[in-house]
Amino acid sequence: MTSDPADLTTADYLDGAREMTAAARPYLAHLLAEEAAQRTTDPATAAGIRASFPDPTTTRKESN
Repeated sequence: MTSDPADLTTADYLDGAREMTAAARPYLAHLLAEEAAQRTTDPATAAGIRASFPDPTTTRKESN
């Protein structure tokens, strides 16, 4: 693992997002996916990444 965040790739951020999803950490997953999307040059790919890891603070469902 690198100690310099500048050395991380889009795939590294997506792997981290998947790991955070598996660990039930949706907000961290969203943040990592957002970084991956920003590093992606293709707008359609970036949109797909964002759709796969939505912001949990805006998609939260209330329950009684």
